[in-house]
Formats: sequence, C-alpha cells, structure tokens
Amino acid sequence: MGIYDHVIADGETILKFIPQRTPMVMVEKLHVAEGGKTIGSLHISEQNIFCKDGFFHEPGLIENIAQTAALGVGFSYSNQDKKIPTGYIGAVQKLTIHTLPESGKTIITEVNVEHEVFNTTLISGKITCEDQLIADCTMKIYLNEI
Repeated sequence: MGIYDHVIADGETILKFIPQRTPMVMVEKLHVAEGGKTIGSLHISEQNIFCKDGFFHEPGLIENIAQTAALGVGFSYSNQDKKIPTGYIGAVQKLTIHTLPESGKTIITEVNVEHEVFNTTLISGKITCEDQLIADCTMKIYLNEI
C-alpha cells in the first residue's frame, strides 16, 4: 500500500477543514498531515472551473497549493479542538509552472511549512502528475485566528 492509497479525509469531510465550497474546492483527498507536511490530491475533472481546452490552468494550480496548505492547518486545528482559522495568500513567490496537467489526470500536492512567525507562515509547495514535477512555488499565508 503506497502513501497515496492511504486517505485521511475525502469527500464531505474535506469541507470541515477548508473554507472553500463548490465550485472552488481544489483538493479532493488528504493523504498526509504531520510534522509540517501536508500531501493532498485532486482528480482533475473537465468540469473544473480552471479547466480550459482539456488542461488545468495556472490559477487552479496556485489555488490547489494554497488549499492543500489550508487543509493541513484545518486538520491540525481540528485535532486540537481549536477553531479553524481562515487563511489568506499574502504572496506567491518563485512560481514555476513546468507544464499544465490534462483533465482526467490526478495531481499530487505536497506542502511543507518552512517558517512560522506569529500568524504568518511561509510554505513551499510542489505539484506532481504521474511522478513528474509540474509546478512549484513558495507562499506567505496569513492566518486570521479568532
């Protein structure tokens, strides 16, 4: 059994950990959420709002990385019985899109927490499709903890 066969959360359960709702949900399964690392996946449907001409486009890839980060935070806060904060992208840096994935494929997204200072987190994210790196970046994410 591989890491991507193991599913911590999917379907409606995912919606407990992120603020987005259909049609803006860009994560489908949570596979890993521990030690500052989150791994999620998304099967790209042709009906996805970021699909055009059979490909999943740049805004969807960026949103997928951000939502994977949010999924890890939401899962962690939920396990601590804490109110799940809303996160906001403060900056996207060093973004490289190597190729756009085709609809019908599944992308795997890994997010790692690099630094945390007060309510600001710097993450690195990378997306693979069929074991090929297709996108990577760093993001500053601000958490609104109430």
